Amino acid sequence: MRAESDPADGRDADALRCRGVCVDYGGAAALADVDLTIARGEVVALLGASGSGKSTLLHAVAGLVPPSRGEIWVAGQRVASAGHSMPPERRDVGMVFQNFALWPHLSVLDTVAYPLRRAKRPRREAAATARTLLARLGIEHLAARRPAQLSGGEQQRVGLARALARDARLYLLDEPTAHLDTHLRAAFQESVLARQRDTGAAVVYATHDAAEALALADRVALIVDGRLIQIDTPQTVYGQPVSVAAAVLTGPCSVLKAVVGVGSDGMLSVDLGAGPVAVAGGPACAAAPRPRELLVRPDWAREGGPLRGRITAVGFRGPLTEYRVTTPAGPILLQLPGAPHHGVGQTLSWALARGWVIDVPTPGPAEELPQPRAMMAPE
Repeated sequence: MRAESDPADGRDADALRCRGVCVDYGGAAALADVDLTIARGEVVALLGASGSGKSTLLHAVAGLVPPSRGEIWVAGQRVASAGHSMPPERRDVGMVFQNFALWPHLSVLDTVAYPLRRAKRPRREAAATARTLLARLGIEHLAARRPAQLSGGEQQRVGLARALARDARLYLLDEPTAHLDTHLRAAFQESVLARQRDTGAAVVYATHDAAEALALADRVALIVDGRLIQIDTPQTVYGQPVSVAAAVLTGPCSVLKAVVGVGSDGMLSVDLGAGPVAVAGGPACAAAPRPRELLVRPDWAREGGPLRGRITAVGFRGPLTEYRVTTPAGPILLQLPGAPHHGVGQTLSWALARGWVIDVPTPGPAEELPQPRAMMAPE
């Protein structure tokens, strides 16, 4: 397709703009009315469960999947719309796929240097830059090997180095740490951010790992069933989710039945069955207390206080211990520092420091409240 320029100067244009993007597979919607704008130099984490549409969105931006409706703009150029699509090689995009897609006949060094050679960089300069990228990812010693001689994690890092070697305006990373051991993930993320800072490029980082998304991104875009349900800073999507579905994506949580009103000094007045207490959080409620659904993160509560519950499960996680506790307001997951010092069946006293009111339909007598996603060991 003919490249249509954004009215704004290309140097000042957003790195990515998706306007009403839809992708259909056999009549089923994989993406539905996606609107997403990413600024130059911004890192956005695309957080969602498997099958939520993360990869489809990245593939549409890269040019591997055509949109059924809507438009996609990259660095000020319209690269896709319904019935028209610019070839992937003409888009100013670097992408790391889940399946690596390494050339079997090239060495690791030649694989990473290839985008630089295509950009007409001198052979010696391309090789030096490739070695620098390999060193950042801790695989410079593998420079002479072929893909068949690499582990899955090593192939993943080679794929990332090849993508970062391209001097793109936008990098698309699709579950890039899926095949890496835990101790390699931090180094991997540091390499991504270092290259991003060097080039000023934008990054879309698709992941299902909430901790990874919150730690890495300037903003987090939550995707459920092909729709973006919230886009905001990591602190906001974690502390002020728009729904229970959004809350579950960003970490463990509990939903309690509470009577909530406005307290003093901007605090909430929360009654979980043991009398009202002042709690930080929001959003603002009507002055008169009324039943609400209160979202509680495990780190928003502490041991010791006026509330009581019976411990039903205990899970040791190294620096902390998780307790699943049954309370009159509903089940809650608490995280307390250190090794376990309470057992199943014991009563735990606790206090609530923060809560977040989510307006969801109040269940009838025969229904249950949404159950918290808890990172607990099986009972």
